[in-house]
Amino acid sequence: MSKVKVAVLGSGNIGTDLMIKLGRSEVLELTTVIGIDPKSDGLLRARELGYVAIDNGIDGFLEQPELADIIFDATSAKAHIYNARVLKEAGKKVIDMTPAAVGTLVVPAVNLGSNIEADNINLITCGGQATIPMVHAVNRISPVEYAEIVATISSRSAGPGTRANIDEFTETTSRAIAEVGGAKKGKAIMILNPAEPPILMRDTVYTLVEEGTLDEEAIKQSIDEMAKVVQSYVPGYRLRSEPIFEGNKVTIFLEVEGAGDYLPKYSGNLDIMTAAGVRVAEEFAKNQLMKAPV
Repeated sequence: MSKVKVAVLGSGNIGTDLMIKLGRSEVLELTTVIGIDPKSDGLLRARELGYVAIDNGIDGFLEQPELADIIFDATSAKAHIYNARVLKEAGKKVIDMTPAAVGTLVVPAVNLGSNIEADNINLITCGGQATIPMVHAVNRISPVEYAEIVATISSRSAGPGTRANIDEFTETTSRAIAEVGGAKKGKAIMILNPAEPPILMRDTVYTLVEEGTLDEEAIKQSIDEMAKVVQSYVPGYRLRSEPIFEGNKVTIFLEVEGAGDYLPKYSGNLDIMTAAGVRVAEEFAKNQLMKAPV
């Protein structure tokens, strides 16, 4: 089977985990890892695995743009503003792993199909990827008036990039709860837990549905079906218990365990982002290969 060439921009934890996951793809060919620190573990591993390792950033890639058609941006929200512009000018599809929210907001389990032609996909945040499928699952049965999510992650899995982007996390996730999840209003909260040993990522989703529309059995079934869809690309995603119904409030408890590719298994918050990114890129690639002339 033909493959579509991809590059990873950013040689930190997320970029390195992506590198390992992409090595298993049947439709994506990782060619290049791009960073700014020649001694970073990500670039060192890329060289060892035979990939092109560019150590002068995005500008270095733009000197040889034929290396890849799809670019994963695993840098930062601020850096993505520039990266998005120059990559669009270069005619590249971009999957944004930062909470910059420049491109189309996408959760693979919810709205990837309707955005398959987009040039720039934003994967929102780890909290968004984990919880928005559940907001959508409730909303497709009973209209959600308000949804609030609380994402709790281990302090150890929150590196400098995550900490620098906390404001963008709350803003982008809150917006996406409404725009992608379907709630009329959304709110997001992040908690960094310093517990030792480190905890797995845990998320709580609170939804208030329109009075008189709550259908417990249909909502339970919708939640279970959605969990299975997410598990198809994030195996460590699971419901911690049955949803709780109180009046017109539905509460859902989630847990995300990482695959342990490059990151520790407790870093489910990072793993769900890389897994979602690979799913988006694979669907992009299948769409591109399907349209390619024989």
